[in-house]
Amino acid sequence: MLIVFYSKPAAEVLMFAQHALPILKAAGKPYTDTLPERGVITHEQLPAAIAGIEKAIAEGPVLDHVESDDDNDDREHPISQPVSFRQRSFPLLAMLRLAQQHQADVTWEPAPSW
Repeated sequence: MLIVFYSKPAAEVLMFAQHALPILKAAGKPYTDTLPERGVITHEQLPAAIAGIEKAIAEGPVLDHVESDDDNDDREHPISQPVSFRQRSFPLLAMLRLAQQHQADVTWEPAPSW
């Protein structure tokens, strides 16, 4: 399922539910295997949510690849490299930080069908 995160002071963040689930778990949400269709992180919960995500980023493996200067054709194409937790959580974390500055809530719901 594709979900959209909303907050008044920030642009929308679009994410697959299976990718959002570990981020929201790190933020302190008590979800196990599935993400509810709709939810909220209140502005009172934002400091703990941000701290939880930052802690998960710090404790997780770093999968970011460094480009080398050689012209070796054996390099892996960037599209086939795995996306790290840090990279995947960055847009939502930026939204949470902005929402905290403006004391706004963050909500999510299923993305509209096109």
